[in-house]
Amino acid sequence: MTSTAGAAAQLLAISDLHIGYPENRALVEALRPGTDDDWLLVAGDVAETVADVRWALETLAGRFRQVVWAPGNHELWTHPKDTVTLRGVARYEHLVAMCRDLGVLTPEDPYPVWEGPGGPVAVAPLFLLYDYSFLPAGCTTKEQGLEYAHGTGIVCNDEYLLHPDPYPTREAWCRARVAETERRLDALPAGLPTVLVNHYPLDRHPTDVLWYPEFAMWCGTTLTADWHRRFRVETMVYGHLHIPRTTWHEGVRFEEVSVGYPREWRKRPEPPGRPRLIVPGEVGAR
Repeated sequence: MTSTAGAAAQLLAISDLHIGYPENRALVEALRPGTDDDWLLVAGDVAETVADVRWALETLAGRFRQVVWAPGNHELWTHPKDTVTLRGVARYEHLVAMCRDLGVLTPEDPYPVWEGPGGPVAVAPLFLLYDYSFLPAGCTTKEQGLEYAHGTGIVCNDEYLLHPDPYPTREAWCRARVAETERRLDALPAGLPTVLVNHYPLDRHPTDVLWYPEFAMWCGTTLTADWHRRFRVETMVYGHLHIPRTTWHEGVRFEEVSVGYPREWRKRPEPPGRPRLIVPGEVGAR
C-alpha cells in the first residue's frame, strides 16, 4: 500500500489516548486531521476494553485517510470490566481482526509506504512487548528486578492483567515477536527509510528520566537496541512513558507522542490531544 497524498499532507502520531477517562474521550471526539490526506499513527494504549478501542479507532478511521495502530499493554489486558475475556495471543488476534474490519492497519499487515511530503518512507507498526531486560541498577536477573520493584511498590499492572497465553511467559512472547518482526524488517528494500511505530521505545535511553526507574523493566527490550540504525529509521515513534518529547540518539529522532492521563496533561502548558508531526520532518532537524 502507498499513499497518494497532496502537497500539504502530514504523517501524524499520537498514543496513550486512555479514553476510559471522559476528558480523554472528549479529546478524541475533537481530534481532526489538518487535510483530507493526513495519516494518523496510533502507538497503543487506546483503552482497556475492546468496545472502547473499537469506538476510538472507528472514529479516527472515519476522519483520517489512513490510521495505523500498534498495540499497547492496556489493549492486551484482560480487564475485569471488559466483556471480552480473551487472553494473550487470542486477544491480540481479536483486536487485529477488528482493525481490519475498520480499515485500520496493524503489525500483521504489509507495511504501507508514505509517498506524501517527506516520503517515501515505509511505516512499520510493531508489536514487540518487553522481556525485563531493562533491569534496575544492581540487578542482574528478572527475579531480582521484580523483587526490587515489589519492594518499592512500583509494579506494572501487566503482572496481573496481561496474560501471554499460549506462551509460558511475557518475555517468551516478546522474543517470538522480536524474531518475526526482525525478519519482516530485513525484507524491506535496502534503500527505503522507515518510521517505526511501537508502544515502547526501541532503546532504553528514553526511560532515563523516569521518576521510578524500576518501571523501565516494563518498557522494552535490549534486543532492539540497534534497530534505529539497522533499519534506516528516520523517526522512532513510541508512547507508554507519558512523557511527550523529542530526543535524539545516534542521529535518530525518537518521538514520544502520548496524551497520558488527565492528571498528567493538565499540568502541561501546551493543549492536550494534539498529534505530533512525524513526516515531513522538522526544518533543520538533525
